Amino acid sequence: MEDIEDVIRVPTAVNLRQNHVIVRKRLKGDGEPFYGDSFVPGTQKIYIRTWGCTHNTSDSEQMAGLLSEAGHQLTNKKEDASLWILNSCTVKTPSETQLENTVKEARKLNKFIIVAGCVSQAEPNLRFLEGISIVGVKQIECVTQAVEETLKGNCVRFLSQRKPNSNLLLPKIRKNKFIEILAISSGCLNHCTYCKTKSARGNLVSFPLDSLLERARNAFADGCKELWLTSEDLGAWGRDIDMVLPDLLNALVEIIPEGCMLRLGMTNPPYILDFLEEISEILNHPRVYSFLHIPVQSASDAVLADMRREYTCSDFCRVVDYMTQNVPNIYIATDFICAYPTETKSDFEESMALVRKYRFPSLFINQFYSRIGTPAANLKKIDTVEARRRTAEMSTLFRSYSRYDKKRIGEKHRVLVCELATDQQHYVGHNKYYEHFLISSKKCLLGKWVEINNYEEGTKPVGKG
Repeated sequence: MEDIEDVIRVPTAVNLRQNHVIVRKRLKGDGEPFYGDSFVPGTQKIYIRTWGCTHNTSDSEQMAGLLSEAGHQLTNKKEDASLWILNSCTVKTPSETQLENTVKEARKLNKFIIVAGCVSQAEPNLRFLEGISIVGVKQIECVTQAVEETLKGNCVRFLSQRKPNSNLLLPKIRKNKFIEILAISSGCLNHCTYCKTKSARGNLVSFPLDSLLERARNAFADGCKELWLTSEDLGAWGRDIDMVLPDLLNALVEIIPEGCMLRLGMTNPPYILDFLEEISEILNHPRVYSFLHIPVQSASDAVLADMRREYTCSDFCRVVDYMTQNVPNIYIATDFICAYPTETKSDFEESMALVRKYRFPSLFINQFYSRIGTPAANLKKIDTVEARRRTAEMSTLFRSYSRYDKKRIGEKHRVLVCELATDQQHYVGHNKYYEHFLISSKKCLLGKWVEINNYEEGTKPVGKG
């Protein structure tokens, strides 16, 4: 791999506690600039890039907050930065490939590099990470120390395996000042055969109820309009501290101010089945989006068993049927993995039939990628051409239907606007049922509720996520 010799080698990953940091000076003649002990915090700019889930986004926001509090300058322009922090995701091979390519780019530009996130925690000995400072997912509070040592020319690695504390009181710079992303736990209770995140985040650690409520109050006091709950599995919260998810949700709805909204994150079927009535009541609350993200991954019970998903397709359908019957106009998102190694053509057709049955408004379709170190990596993969065909077929089916039809033209909606669209020309608003609307306006609408007519001039629905 090119450029590896340009940086120092670290023979093995060193697990570091905050009070025990091993540093190694860079070799004379290294390509990267060297500031040594004369380094002054705040004189070099830092760029942060994030891959993956909202939990990773929340971690990046906390790292940004810590660095800003310590006097460091942050920039969105990577070319202006002396140091890049790359917060990685290990769910899919393409994300890891993008990380590796970005590391190569940073080296060619003589940037200092810190890799954070799930890849660095799960696989610190990857060859392209040699000589690079690392901040693991359980040590993000050490990012300032990592930055300062790295800018001095040292390579440091914070990879403690201790249980994470909640990190809820760390300073934070939000990517969007109107949205608070609140991680309510770390890790999960499952052992899915295809998942690499478990090796990074570990077993479930639920964060304390009182701390979560305090963070939520602070976010609303800061002017946030939306509170997004995130974790590896929202529904499992509390099971390690003698509590359950409805305990948290019922407490949160009591403190949501008028004009603000709560959005629930991803939950797997097993952990919501016991609380269908309670969760439906929460989703019907006027300050909670009627939105549920519940991955099914496959409609074949045989494939689900091979994945160790711990539920059946009928369990998933029971959740969807109950919610659609008891939460009017609920917006349900789900996930499918196409071409899992043991998936037959018949298994795939079962998944296609499930999509036709429910016509999910938001569908995350993922072609199976083998992740080294997972049980599924040892299975014989389905031919790549066939895997792509199945993925494309499901994607085509999804695009063939629309949540919106002509009967809905002229409907009035009250939407909360918290984001700019990627084209930077439209605002993105959501109604109570989490339907997405693009809104054209010369006025600044961010953080405001607005009344719109469906398909009127200047608005259009964009219901598919």
